[in-house]
Amino acid sequence: MAYLGTNNLQMAVQQKAPQLQAQNNASNAGPGGSGPSIAQDFGQRSYTFLDQNEAAGDVIRGQQEVVTTGLFAGNTGSFVSMFTSSNLTATQKTYYQELFSSGDPAKTSLANSELSIAYGHFGGSGSKDLTGNLNNDTPSRAIYKQYAQLLLEPDDKKFTINGVDTDSIYILNFNRSRMREELDPGNFEITFAFLSGSRPDGTADPTGGQYKGVNATHTGSAVMIDNKGGVHNNEFIQVIDDSSFNQATVGSGGPVYNLISGSIDGGTDVHNQSSPTYFGLLFPKYGVAVLNGNTLDTELSFNTVTGSQVQGDNPVKLFLSVSGSDQVSGVDTNGGIQARASERTKASYFFCRVKSTQYNYSNNPSFTTGSEGRPAYDSFVNNPQSYITTVGLYNNSNELLAVAKLSQPLLKNYTREALIRVKLDF
Repeated sequence: MAYLGTNNLQMAVQQKAPQLQAQNNASNAGPGGSGPSIAQDFGQRSYTFLDQNEAAGDVIRGQQEVVTTGLFAGNTGSFVSMFTSSNLTATQKTYYQELFSSGDPAKTSLANSELSIAYGHFGGSGSKDLTGNLNNDTPSRAIYKQYAQLLLEPDDKKFTINGVDTDSIYILNFNRSRMREELDPGNFEITFAFLSGSRPDGTADPTGGQYKGVNATHTGSAVMIDNKGGVHNNEFIQVIDDSSFNQATVGSGGPVYNLISGSIDGGTDVHNQSSPTYFGLLFPKYGVAVLNGNTLDTELSFNTVTGSQVQGDNPVKLFLSVSGSDQVSGVDTNGGIQARASERTKASYFFCRVKSTQYNYSNNPSFTTGSEGRPAYDSFVNNPQSYITTVGLYNNSNELLAVAKLSQPLLKNYTREALIRVKLDF
């Protein structure tokens, strides 16, 4: 592709039948037997030189564009039906849960990994060392430190959300292979269902929506979404990034946006824009969302387990709330996660101009007949008809560098001109 910068870049147009070598004056004439000679104006040529001077307008280089696609399997922008993996060991589950579309990977080969979720605590609360090899450290402390080191400034130890440090965080880390360059700000939304505690026998607490037992018992395996008549029965909250009205702050983790209450269903709608509820931070370059555990507790009844040396299974709460949101959000609202990936690409445009006297004949064998190569139809002598199907870009050594196919054949004759725009993405 380096040859595209040479001064002798040329285009060649491939045609379907209906270039004929000039056989006599009649076949070289324009409509009605008169007019410009085809032999003099590409009648016997199959290429045109492109002027590399951008002022001429044939070639425009270095145009930057943003291309977005759905973040999830199948290039869809919606992740609603979610599954955890039963392949994870008990120790792995103390650190994270991996979420899949299309099923549990232990049960189907069609499962696609979409993201991982985790819980982190600055002091190590809410999790337990099941191996006995962590020197009194815990998985939640390791998660918090890992993401603080990855996303924060070197001298910053805690995540700060809306000006307040938080010790308790939930993490959503999206599959890097699907992310292209970054998450697309402005096209990000998480829907949460309220949670309700349960008694050991699985029945909902009839006195309030949230089981009033000690915090240590309110583990991920002992909760459900609040859709059984609790205080927040069938209620949900949606969270989006604030890129629609705020500039990103930039740090070691790249651009950072706030996650606030709002929706992108049917257009961006920020709830109480002058004083929104701040739920966390979005780091598009890393594909990571950090949620404030304290806010999820107060706004969505998470009751995050923060006991010392207690395996709280807090990531399961996040999974239940997000995966269950589609059950309570209604038919007009998207549940789950809505997200898109974006990538900045550079493009060059080549404008291939075909004038009325050019490329009207074809060297396709079906265009001619007999040993002398006469037109197959008499009307083609003075009124040829051909179809442009392909444009090739060559360097000055006549080496083919790129091929562009038209979506459908383009009719070409003396009464028609064409401007074909060829786009190359890099």
